[in-house]
Amino acid sequence: MAEEYRIERDSLGEMKVPADALYGPQTQRAVENFPISGKRFGRRFIEALGRIKKAAAETNEELGLLDPEIADAVIAAAQEVIDGRWDDQFVVDVYQTGSGTSTNMNANEVIAHRAAQILGRPVHPNDHVNFGQSSNDVIPTAIHISARVALEAELLPALDRLRGALAEKAEAFDGIVKSGRTHLMDATPVRLGQEFGGYATQVAKGMERIRRGAAELEELALGGTATGTGINTHPEFARRAIARIAEATGIEFREAENHFEAQGAKDAVVSVAGALNTIAVSLMKIADDIRWLGSGPTSGIHEIRLPAVQPGSSIMPGKVNPVMAEALMMVCARVMGNHTTITVAGERGNFELNVMMPVLADALLESVTLLAHASSAFTHRCVRGIEANEARARELLEKNPSIATALNPYIGYDRAAEVAKEAAARGVSVRQVVLEKGLLPPEKIDEALDVRSMTEPGLPD
Repeated sequence: MAEEYRIERDSLGEMKVPADALYGPQTQRAVENFPISGKRFGRRFIEALGRIKKAAAETNEELGLLDPEIADAVIAAAQEVIDGRWDDQFVVDVYQTGSGTSTNMNANEVIAHRAAQILGRPVHPNDHVNFGQSSNDVIPTAIHISARVALEAELLPALDRLRGALAEKAEAFDGIVKSGRTHLMDATPVRLGQEFGGYATQVAKGMERIRRGAAELEELALGGTATGTGINTHPEFARRAIARIAEATGIEFREAENHFEAQGAKDAVVSVAGALNTIAVSLMKIADDIRWLGSGPTSGIHEIRLPAVQPGSSIMPGKVNPVMAEALMMVCARVMGNHTTITVAGERGNFELNVMMPVLADALLESVTLLAHASSAFTHRCVRGIEANEARARELLEKNPSIATALNPYIGYDRAAEVAKEAAARGVSVRQVVLEKGLLPPEKIDEALDVRSMTEPGLPD
């Protein structure tokens, strides 16, 4: 059955638009021009567009620049966009015009069409919904709003839960002394709790970096219109509209210090992406360490036991794999790739406009969402269920030749090295070699080879 169409017109002429679509001809042109990925902007970005259009209509009405009845209808329609009622009408591919004009017009047409339904008479997407704006300041504004909200609502809470779970394990495992490892080789003893405390601190410092980067997103480009000069907008428009956005989101958004910087460059987004990349690096290290620490059960390290969340093999009965760590590591790899995309896109700030904003926005928001969801899953399905294998940790520690390092103050580096080599060659403990050679009296051996004291700073008395 043939799809029904209506005929609409824009500055380029007539277009067939699906009969029941809220969008109009410019959106339809973009749909036909960019059948590239099938990937569309998500909820956060659409919500941000709705907030911008609502604040713009409220401000233009307040300034006497928009008919109150039209303004009220636009406000009502924009609120429906904010609420997610019309997400299926945002149909433009992420890979489109570099300014994001197609997506801005998609929003303008949906809101105008819906406002016309509410009002009972025509509402124009450019003259009314987009009044005092340009795609060139709306899209960068939407990027900052959507990313800042997503960081606050999704990622930072998820990371804080992960930090808390790791800190709880650090406290619970503080009494378990085990082999340290450097270069993947046995090293002097550490406490399992110290390892997990390091992981918790990595996450905490990552959160600090994100907060510093996110503060840069509080500057909004709205008010710069086409090139940063503010042509066709009221001098008070940006300040008043942004104040409304700040009140609605609870975030201290403010007008950009310099509109040419805000539209011609995307350095703030690149900075935030850098913080996300650092978090990805941290989480990759943490997940990989936990994967290795749980390896085994007979041929690996196996100093911790990971929760069994699903069967690990279609052919090997009873096998359980570190699937939550692996999923998190894959997310980290994707975020690192997105950081490269954002870096390249950020370079394309040609003169007064960046021309790779849609892909930059999509990569940024994807990174935030992936990190948030993966961190939450890793926290709940892995970290909170980790158990220490104290017996295994003790077994490996007793055969660790690096314990001989603690003998340096007692018998010197060279003789301690001989002890370490002999212990490793014979597969016996350092303690046994020292006893056999009579290098120290028994009470001094106990003092020197107190493994707990080796995990704390200080020299023997």
